[in-house]
Amino acid sequence: MSTPSPQPAQAATPAPLARHGQLKAGNPAAGVLKFVAASLAVLLVSTVSIAAIAVHNIASEIKPGVALPGEEDGPKIGAIEGAVNLLLVGSDSGEGNLAYGAREATLNDVTMLLHISEDHKRATVVSFPRDMFVDMPVCPNPDGASYPAVSSQKINQSLSRGGLACPVLTVENLTGLDIPYAAKIEFDGVIEMSNAVGGVEVCVASPIDDRNIPFKLDAGMHTLSGVDALQFLRTRYGVGDGSDLTRISNQQQFLSSLVRTLKSSETLSNPVKLYGIASAASRNLEFSNSLRNVDTMVSIAGALKDIPLDEVVFVRYPIADATIGGQSGVVPIADAAAELFAALEADLPIGLTGGTGGGTVADPNAPEPSPEPSPTATADPVDPTAPVASGSPAPDAPPTRVELPETIQGTTAGDVTCSAGQTAGHPGG
Repeated sequence: MSTPSPQPAQAATPAPLARHGQLKAGNPAAGVLKFVAASLAVLLVSTVSIAAIAVHNIASEIKPGVALPGEEDGPKIGAIEGAVNLLLVGSDSGEGNLAYGAREATLNDVTMLLHISEDHKRATVVSFPRDMFVDMPVCPNPDGASYPAVSSQKINQSLSRGGLACPVLTVENLTGLDIPYAAKIEFDGVIEMSNAVGGVEVCVASPIDDRNIPFKLDAGMHTLSGVDALQFLRTRYGVGDGSDLTRISNQQQFLSSLVRTLKSSETLSNPVKLYGIASAASRNLEFSNSLRNVDTMVSIAGALKDIPLDEVVFVRYPIADATIGGQSGVVPIADAAAELFAALEADLPIGLTGGTGGGTVADPNAPEPSPEPSPTATADPVDPTAPVASGSPAPDAPPTRVELPETIQGTTAGDVTCSAGQTAGHPGG
């Protein structure tokens, strides 16, 4: 495997297999940025006195930013227009906290892209499997040098090549999208964020027993916060087939419930809780310079706050098993990925056909969805004498939903799923 030359200690070397059970800091990161944005937006438009204090304190808590190549200053309040692409990275370093185990390198074991459609009617979060082999472009080193381009490296090694800018450049190279915003979270940040939101309710269909972390959870409904929330997101050998791929679907259950919690009236109408969420995020996330501006966070919140739950979609990047250079992993399925990103760039709604993934199952107690109303019963009257241009669609016709290939698995924030626990029969679990 190729090794970047400027700093050998940060070279993109394979992570030991034993570390796979300790890698789930970043899933909350997808929800975390929504916390920050939604929290600040509500604070600024609710009580003026609380908002003024909150913005001052939060701005003072935000960590120094990370420069992304070619980034510009963020927009002012209310100025976000068009589509938004934001990369959320979960680092497994633990920032030196040995409670999470020793770390030989800093890896982005969670990499998620948040895409908000140009019309602000849909949001899609794409999870990139940590063991996916990708090509990495030239990445800047903080000391002013550069890491050379390399091929067939696992995507979770990109953070070790100079920091947050390299995962951004790698995902841009993979998807063809421009990504002007990025943030990174560590394990302790996940704990603080889950505490700030008051916990997230999850459903467990069969018991989880991950002896590798360790972590146990009985079947049933649980409201998780603190260390329990972190362990739920980290567990690999306790769900599905014990793979990182089924762990992704388990994390998506958590994120879906998280979005439902944040959009509930109880959360959005509680300034104290919202300030706690925003403050915890500002203390525990590392932002790109483009996101350190409080106004920018509020502007992104304006694009997120009114999106329906069924149009907040979590998907896993399409992959196939592969072995490269003696390492097992996965590789992109290029044609399926092209369909996904073409739909996002065209601002079209997407539909999932590949199921939720092996880490979750449908909630057997979820209410049956209401039947769709008859189009003839709800359609506006049509004037048969009105002229219609040949071949033109109806003025208010909804865009056609793109049904994605079965190799793209995922869920929506409107779906209620349960963890498929694995209590025995897998090494480490």
